[in-house]
Amino acid sequence: MSPKREKSFKEAIGALEEIVTRLEKGEVPLEDSLKLYQEGKNLAKFLEEKLSVVEEKLKKLVKTEEGTVEAKPMTIEE
Repeated sequence: MSPKREKSFKEAIGALEEIVTRLEKGEVPLEDSLKLYQEGKNLAKFLEEKLSVVEEKLKKLVKTEEGTVEAKPMTIEE
Protein backbone atom coordinates (compact mmCIF):
# COMPACT_ATOMS: atom_id res chain seq x y z
CA MET A 1 0.00 0.00 0.00
CA SER A 2 1.41 3.40 -0.98
CA PRO A 3 1.51 6.30 1.51
CA LYS A 4 -1.45 8.68 1.42
CA ARG A 5 -0.74 11.68 -0.81
CA GLU A 6 -1.63 15.16 0.46
CA LYS A 7 -4.28 16.96 -1.58
CA SER A 8 -3.15 19.82 -3.75
CA PHE A 9 -4.60 23.27 -3.12
CA LYS A 10 -6.69 22.93 -6.28
CA GLU A 11 -8.04 19.51 -5.26
CA ALA A 12 -8.92 20.79 -1.78
CA ILE A 13 -10.76 23.83 -3.20
CA GLY A 14 -12.70 21.55 -5.55
CA ALA A 15 -13.63 19.18 -2.72
CA LEU A 16 -14.74 22.09 -0.52
CA GLU A 17 -16.87 23.54 -3.35
CA GLU A 18 -18.51 20.16 -3.85
CA ILE A 19 -19.31 19.89 -0.13
CA VAL A 20 -20.80 23.38 -0.07
CA THR A 21 -22.93 22.61 -3.12
CA ARG A 22 -24.25 19.40 -1.58
CA LEU A 23 -25.03 21.09 1.73
CA GLU A 24 -26.74 24.06 0.03
CA LYS A 25 -29.06 21.72 -1.87
CA GLY A 26 -30.35 20.42 1.47
CA GLU A 27 -30.88 16.90 0.14
CA VAL A 28 -28.30 15.23 2.41
CA PRO A 29 -29.52 13.44 5.56
CA LEU A 30 -28.64 15.19 8.83
CA GLU A 31 -25.99 12.68 9.90
CA ASP A 32 -24.28 12.90 6.50
CA SER A 33 -24.57 16.70 6.62
CA LEU A 34 -22.67 16.76 9.90
CA LYS A 35 -19.91 14.57 8.42
CA LEU A 36 -19.72 16.79 5.33
CA TYR A 37 -19.62 19.91 7.50
CA GLN A 38 -16.70 18.51 9.52
CA GLU A 39 -14.88 17.50 6.35
CA GLY A 40 -15.46 21.02 5.00
CA LYS A 41 -14.04 22.56 8.18
CA ASN A 42 -10.96 20.35 7.88
CA LEU A 43 -10.50 21.35 4.23
CA ALA A 44 -10.91 25.04 5.09
CA LYS A 45 -8.25 24.72 7.80
CA PHE A 46 -5.92 22.92 5.37
CA LEU A 47 -6.43 25.67 2.77
CA GLU A 48 -5.86 28.42 5.33
CA GLU A 49 -2.59 26.79 6.39
CA LYS A 50 -1.46 26.46 2.77
CA LEU A 51 -2.24 30.14 2.14
CA SER A 52 -0.34 31.18 5.26
CA VAL A 53 2.75 29.37 4.02
CA VAL A 54 2.51 31.04 0.62
CA GLU A 55 1.90 34.48 2.17
CA GLU A 56 5.00 34.05 4.32
CA LYS A 57 7.04 33.23 1.22
CA LEU A 58 5.80 36.30 -0.64
CA LYS A 59 7.93 39.22 0.35
CA LYS A 60 8.70 42.47 -1.34
CA LEU A 61 12.04 44.18 -1.39
CA VAL A 62 11.97 47.71 0.00
CA LYS A 63 14.75 50.26 -0.13
CA THR A 64 15.13 51.98 3.24
CA GLU A 65 16.05 55.62 3.85
CA GLU A 66 19.58 54.45 4.63
CA GLY A 67 19.84 52.91 1.16
CA THR A 68 19.75 49.30 2.30
CA VAL A 69 17.28 46.75 0.98
CA GLU A 70 14.94 44.83 3.28
CA ALA A 71 12.43 42.06 2.65
CA LYS A 72 8.98 43.02 3.96
CA PRO A 73 5.70 41.11 3.90
CA MET A 74 3.42 42.04 1.03
CA THR A 75 -0.07 43.23 1.81
CA ILE A 76 -3.23 42.46 -0.12
CA GLU A 77 -3.55 46.09 -1.24
CA GLU A 78 -0.21 45.90 -3.08
